[in-house]
Amino acid sequence: MHRFYFITDRKKFKKPFLDTVKEVLEKGVRLIQIREKDLPDDELYKLAESVLEISKGYDAKIFINSRVDIAYMLGLDGVHLTSRSVPVSVVKRKFPDLIVGKSCHSVEDVLNAEDEGADYVFISPIFEVEGKGKPIGIEGLKKVLEVVKVPVYALGGINSSNVEEILKTGVYGVAGIRLFL
Repeated sequence: MHRFYFITDRKKFKKPFLDTVKEVLEKGVRLIQIREKDLPDDELYKLAESVLEISKGYDAKIFINSRVDIAYMLGLDGVHLTSRSVPVSVVKRKFPDLIVGKSCHSVEDVLNAEDEGADYVFISPIFEVEGKGKPIGIEGLKKVLEVVKVPVYALGGINSSNVEEILKTGVYGVAGIRLFL
């Protein structure tokens, strides 16, 4: 998997959705998670289908947030589960070909996700992000990295001024919305 992981949020985009995704692909990002929680099922399906289409030729992996059904129907590469989603083990058992990631907020969460069979995890927030709880900071990230074996993506408050510091911790990669815009 690639080190840079883009999460969509059309409400934060300055350009049209597909133009933004194309721009991120042009910048070299090869992991895209469709995370448009408020869309009705039919619109989310069509949007995911469009992302799949414009990503052709980029060797990109496309994930969708929590929607195993849409991932399966469209042949997406994977699904990203929230901290309150169904267990990773259930998804892996029923859909063994899907890459399954999980959002985590503590060492305990990360270890549980790994035990359930997660292919990768997000740990967040690293830095302050409005409405996202207490940040774990660089030291908290390092503690996670000491105990986990699956790839860890750092998320939350990461920007161009601190991304190098994050990458120096040995984290597998970084995930974000604004980071890649």
